[in-house]
Parts: sequence; structure tokens; C-alpha cells
Amino acid sequence: MRVAFAAAGAIASGVGLARFAYVPLFPAMVAAGWVDGGGAGLLGAGNFAGYLLGVLAGGRVGARLGVPRALDLGMGLAILAFAACAWPGGLGWLLSWRALAGAAGGILMALAGPAVQATVPVERRGLAGGIVMGGAGMGIVLAGLIVPLLLAGGGLPVAWLGLAVAVGLVWVVARRAWPDPPALPGEATARTVPAATALLSAYTLSAAGMVPPMVYLADLAVRGRGLPIEAAAAVWMGFGAGALAGTLTGGRVAGRIGGRRALPAWMAVQVLALALCLVPWWPALALAGPLGGFAGIGATAVTLAAAREIAGAQASVVWVRATALYGVAQVGLGFALAALFAATGDSHAAVFGVGLALSLGALAVAWHGRPG
Repeated sequence: MRVAFAAAGAIASGVGLARFAYVPLFPAMVAAGWVDGGGAGLLGAGNFAGYLLGVLAGGRVGARLGVPRALDLGMGLAILAFAACAWPGGLGWLLSWRALAGAAGGILMALAGPAVQATVPVERRGLAGGIVMGGAGMGIVLAGLIVPLLLAGGGLPVAWLGLAVAVGLVWVVARRAWPDPPALPGEATARTVPAATALLSAYTLSAAGMVPPMVYLADLAVRGRGLPIEAAAAVWMGFGAGALAGTLTGGRVAGRIGGRRALPAWMAVQVLALALCLVPWWPALALAGPLGGFAGIGATAVTLAAAREIAGAQASVVWVRATALYGVAQVGLGFALAALFAATGDSHAAVFGVGLALSLGALAVAWHGRPG
């Protein structure tokens, strides 16, 4: 399973760090005056936009360069983006580099999971998928551990540079075992892939519903609940630990009962997590973090397994569609919530209320789309 753990390193870097290490940095960016609350939300939305572009380009990049070299490219872009953010060049500068970090994550997410699924034995695909997608949780936990230490040791520049170093170290270790699958399906083959409408709709709504915790959770802890930055980092580490548990469990459960049957359970947990974020009591937030990670990130492993059930050897095409729709949902809602957050005077209740409504929609679609 070396190939699965190597791919997990790619997901840890491109998603757990390049995308989500920003969450515990959000309140620090505002406190240091690098951006205001609305600008910080905009940086999160810009990262989502870059992620979408990376997902859409991932298949072509993988076909042209080969999956191992494409994974190298994604890791290199993540390092470059982190290093560039160490300079407070203003909102436009930071937005450009956060978008590049998102693109790196999109390339890595589009390629790593399907590549492993195509190279491991059938009976190990569920476990392998859980391991790969568990990389997101590993990266989130790592970010929760090191970001407060880096901030305390030298402020925001050191934090951004430290994250670049962390990705570089993962890259050195993981690239020796990059997955190298057969060529991805061409466009003609892609047109024959099942539509998977219910699965894609549920996953898209889940993605939109998870935008508030994926951008505003640490800020909710600090500026919404009055907790110190260390406590916010702990909440985010709980999100990461939940993500790791949710992906590993999701891979195993989906391997036994099927991804489409398992998905409603993960969506129900997501609804509970978003509801807890609206409870004005910090222990509820401490519980919402791990539950949100379990469901929102764990759903990736369940969806990956479901894509394999629906499309077989062409699962990579369904997965790229799912990941692209995930990105579209998060881009659109990310920018909308940034505007809402600014217009409501940084109201966490408003943005998390929207997330709860969308999560309820995801649960309804997943329940109706499960096999009989």
C-alpha cells in the first residue's frame, strides 16, 4: 500500500495544507492587518476558484506529463504559493497566490485518488481510497499543530514559509512511490460514462454546505466565540482528526455496503455539524469541528467508492466531474459568503445558516439517490 500512502501525502499537501492551512491563519491575517474580515473571506474564495481550475486541468496535465510528473508539478506549485504569501503584498497579491495554491490542490485531488484506484487490487480499493483521502485529514491536523507554533515563533511570514517547508518534506518522502496508472480515458470514452446525477448532486450540495467551516471555522472560534488562537487551532485539529476518521471509515464502510448506501449517513453527520456551529456555546463548537471533518472530508472517500461502483474502469471520469462540481459549488458560494459576511458585519450566524440549509439539501438528495 506504499502507493496509497504516497498519494495520501499528495492530498495532505495539496488539500490539507495548500487549501485548509489557511483556516487557522484567517484570524491571524485579520489581526495583523494584512486583510480585513471580508478580504480574508475573499482569499478563501479565491483558493476555491484556483482549486476548480486545477481540477479541470488535472486530467489533461496528467495525460500530457504522466501522473507522477503531474503530481510533482502540483507539489511544486503549492510550495511556490506558500512562499509567495510570506510577503504582505496586499489583497491582490495574496489572492493570486492563494488561487495558485488552490490550483495545486485541484491537480493533486483530480489525479491521486483515481490513480491509486487504478493500480491496487479490487479487494483493496475501499481501504486504499480511505487512506488516500485520509491525507486531507492528516494535512489539517499537521496545520493545526504547526501553525500556532510558527505564528508564535515569527508571525505570519514565518508561518507561510514553514508551510512551504512542510510540503517540501512531504514531497521528498512521497514521490518515490507515486502511482503510475495506465492512460486516462479519452474524450470519446468519457461520453459513454454514466451520468451519476444523484451522486454528483449530493456531493455538490455537500461541498457548498461545507464552505463555512472550511473558511470561517477558526474565525468563528476566535472572533465569534471569544476563544484564543490556540483553542481555534485545536478546533481545527479536531476537524482534521475527524476528517481522517471519516475518510478511513468511509473507505471501509463503502467497501462493504457500497458508497451510495453509505453517503446518506455522512450527510446526516454534516447536518449535525453545521447545526452545532450555530449553537452559541463553545463545547458545541468543539464537537462541530470533528463532526464536520468526519462528514465533509470523509464524503470524498465515500464518493470515490461510489464513482467506482457506477462507472467501473471509467471511474476517474466520474471522479473528475464530481471534483469539478465540488469546486464550482465552493467557488460560487465562497464568493457569495464573502460578500454576505462583509455585508452583515462579519456575521458567522448568517454564513453558517446558509451552510446548514445546503447540507440539508445534500442529505435529502443522498437519501433519495441510494440504491433500493
